[in-house]
Amino acid sequence: CAWSIERPPGDTAGCTFCHTSSEERCSTCHQRHQFDPAVARHSEQCKACHWGKDHRDWEAYDISIHGVVYQVNKWNPQEFDFSKKLADADYVGPTCQYCHLRGGHHNVQRLSTVYTSMGMSNADRGAPLWKEKRETWVSVCDDCHSPRFARENLQAMDEACKDAGLKYTETFKVAENLMLDGMGEPMPKDLAPDWSGQHIWR
Repeated sequence: CAWSIERPPGDTAGCTFCHTSSEERCSTCHQRHQFDPAVARHSEQCKACHWGKDHRDWEAYDISIHGVVYQVNKWNPQEFDFSKKLADADYVGPTCQYCHLRGGHHNVQRLSTVYTSMGMSNADRGAPLWKEKRETWVSVCDDCHSPRFARENLQAMDEACKDAGLKYTETFKVAENLMLDGMGEPMPKDLAPDWSGQHIWR
């Protein structure tokens, strides 16, 4: 949080719009013009904030097996009955709300994911809160999967985060060396990539 707060206001405008209001304003999740719990139970409600280059939560969910099951079946009331309270939900696959608002409570942070920014969660390893969050994460997956399945996936994510953290550090070292060698100037305009960046790699 401190790292984000100290950034220029232009960088954090999008963050503060959501993160200062999610626990304070109902309209963050419940649409202002259609205040209906059934609407708030759709995963797309989370997409309003949780997507884009800084946190690709929606994209990750959407292409996961859970997201695909949701997209294919969300119009079928027998598979996703959004009129039921979350405490009574028996969806064919999990929505964002089913896992993060488990049982229908309104504290999104209570069942937040285990990982924070790249490498940041390493500081918490061994802390009681970190262990508690991991156990809670596994218990949520237990609704549909075996505890072993959830723990194995959690371990795989641990390894992926370690690898990503190393690559993240290596990248900054390359950039630092370029600056020290006087090659850190911005890319010339005529070499700037197009919106996809493709032509520069061809």
